[in-house]
Amino acid sequence: MTLEIRRAVPNDRPEILALLARSLGRDADPRYDALYAWKHEENAFGPSPAWVATDGERLAGFRVLMRWEFVDRGSVVRAVRAVDTATHPDFQGQGIFTKLTLHALDELRDEVGFVFNTPNDQSRPGYLKMGWQEIGRVPTAVRPIGLAGIPRIATARVPADRWSSPSPAGDAAADVLADKAALERLIASLPDARGARTRLSPAFLRWRYDTPLLGYRAVVAPGGIDEGIAIFRIRARGAAREAALSALIAARADRAIESRLTRAVARVADADYVIRLGGGIVAPGGMVRLPGQGPLLTWRALATSTPPAAWDLSLGDIELF
Repeated sequence: MTLEIRRAVPNDRPEILALLARSLGRDADPRYDALYAWKHEENAFGPSPAWVATDGERLAGFRVLMRWEFVDRGSVVRAVRAVDTATHPDFQGQGIFTKLTLHALDELRDEVGFVFNTPNDQSRPGYLKMGWQEIGRVPTAVRPIGLAGIPRIATARVPADRWSSPSPAGDAAADVLADKAALERLIASLPDARGARTRLSPAFLRWRYDTPLLGYRAVVAPGGIDEGIAIFRIRARGAAREAALSALIAARADRAIESRLTRAVARVADADYVIRLGGGIVAPGGMVRLPGQGPLLTWRALATSTPPAAWDLSLGDIELF
């Protein structure tokens, strides 16, 4: 086998989508094509760099790294998130995933600080062999909504559905995020983050949360958008219905405002419980940390030699699609 590894070009797109569908067992749902465009072509941080491995005219494998930006101790750090990858069934077991990934990292070494992701148990060993480091589990907190939600939390130990469940809760996130001036004032009020935090802007928030593909909803603080917003979506996780609190932005990072927004989500959400990342042992709004639970964050150096000393991540930063 003679493989060529090169940057993907627009003409590769149909074959890439077909390979992703085949290798991941996806059906013909047209939302997958739109999801790919949203993630990798419309991203507020820039189009995703992607690579293909070809054997003559055949597409043997594909690897894409989604651009991301953090603010860490006052400096902007460019990063990439390891997301979609696929190998054609005829080429399985030949190290194509590793070759594509290492080739991609070598090309990005001088322009990107680091790569991060939250791989599952099956893919994590492969990443660790390529130099990834385990940072640790991102703290996860929940709040039951009513007594019926308590037993369902204990049994919701399966991956959440990719697509959101229809819900009238709160307001459409797209409507709330249309007020650019108010968002700018809200973001400007935020103090320095406790750790590496996604670089927020109205453009990022609109790209990330106003897509109709994922049906994000929002609640606004009593004082308006300037005071704070909470963005969430309803999704199934096994027999449970959860309100995934993807972004919680309170003016001045005021915990009292965070608490009011979290309680507002719990009031309006047609779900069994609310789930979010971060927030301490007891988070604002009656959220309680789940011991030993949460996605396992991994990191690999590129231009930056050491990982951030601390992280300030929201669920929206690492949701899987």
